[in-house]
Amino acid sequence: MSEQTTTDLRETVRQRYAAAAVKVTEGSAACCGPEPVEVDENFGSTLYAADDRDALPAEAVAASLGCGNPTAVAELREGERVLDLGSGGGIDVLLSARRVGPTGKAYGLDMTDEMLELALANAEKAGAANVEFLKGTIEAIPLPANTIDVVISNCVINLSTDKPAVFAETYRVLRPGGRIGVSDVVADDALTSGQRAERGDYVGCIAGALSFTEYRTGLEAAGFTEVEITPTHPVADGMHSAIVRAIKPQTVTSSSASGQAEGACCGVNACCTSAESSQDPAVTVTEAKTASGCGCQS
Repeated sequence: MSEQTTTDLRETVRQRYAAAAVKVTEGSAACCGPEPVEVDENFGSTLYAADDRDALPAEAVAASLGCGNPTAVAELREGERVLDLGSGGGIDVLLSARRVGPTGKAYGLDMTDEMLELALANAEKAGAANVEFLKGTIEAIPLPANTIDVVISNCVINLSTDKPAVFAETYRVLRPGGRIGVSDVVADDALTSGQRAERGDYVGCIAGALSFTEYRTGLEAAGFTEVEITPTHPVADGMHSAIVRAIKPQTVTSSSASGQAEGACCGVNACCTSAESSQDPAVTVTEAKTASGCGCQS
């Protein structure tokens, strides 16, 4: 895919979700409250339990555009740190924050200013103190390595034009033993890219979907193990909403660690903390990170 095509597709996605956020925001000022931005039974807030919907601001529910409910399958626990890729109006972040409790934290990452503004307003309405929304892309997550317990996402990874980067970044930010629990659209292995495009456009979460084999291969190439992809309901002919689970291994073998000391990351001890120091006294921390290609450069 050319750089121009990638840029154009990302901007098309951004515009679509910005428009959805504006629709919800404008609707919240109307006498009857915000209307859901999706009415298709395969996408949107109807995929959440009524108790979950009732516990959140109406604007967070109305802005839901996903194909599942990742918080229902991620098995979140008290005190965990959760990251939602493509957090939109914040529905999954707010639900996650309730599940991990005051000792945990839920992050939301989105590239759309309008959605981030809506999510912040929803968090304030919900009184959620253990949430933080970040601006950025899911191909370059603005968080340090080894800091997240669980990564969730709701029908967003299929929108990326660089899915290997998404898988690699997800792996990087997860702590050893961390896990992913995402909802996404997945295609039957028999469908070609052209056939997927015939069934729906890119921003509609169809044309960019990976096949079951492609999804599994991509996660395993990034380092994930125990990959499970379970279809839940059809969204088009040969296309499925699916639950995707995988684990970042708890331990790293000595050969793959490349001689790094325990607790070291990319040639740096206590990486991304105030106590970080280079393993090699002859080089600076910045030099060590640059030489190793560390994704956490700050």
